[in-house]
Amino acid sequence: MEIILSSNCESFTGSLGRGFGYFIVRRKNGFFSVRSRHSVPPDGHWRFIVACAELAKVGLHISDIKASRVEVSDALKEARHFIAATHLNLANYHARDILNLKTTFGL
Repeated sequence: MEIILSSNCESFTGSLGRGFGYFIVRRKNGFFSVRSRHSVPPDGHWRFIVACAELAKVGLHISDIKASRVEVSDALKEARHFIAATHLNLANYHARDILNLKTTFGL
């Protein structure tokens, strides 16, 4: 997942908190989420995506996220949200799309 920083934030790397199993790294072409080599809870990936989307809604550090349909589907399936995973129809999901999914399916 790509993390797009807001204009007033130059860098944002590391963990968003304990229990996700994911963290943010900087690469040549931007900031991306990376799965930890240590244990990741079944819903950790989905919760990390939602946490980034909620940060984007506030807009202080993150302005948007971009996750592929495959990544969102995998995260939902890992979290055992199979019905929501079958209703994905966009090629890429942005912060508002993730928050809409969360609301629509009560995740």
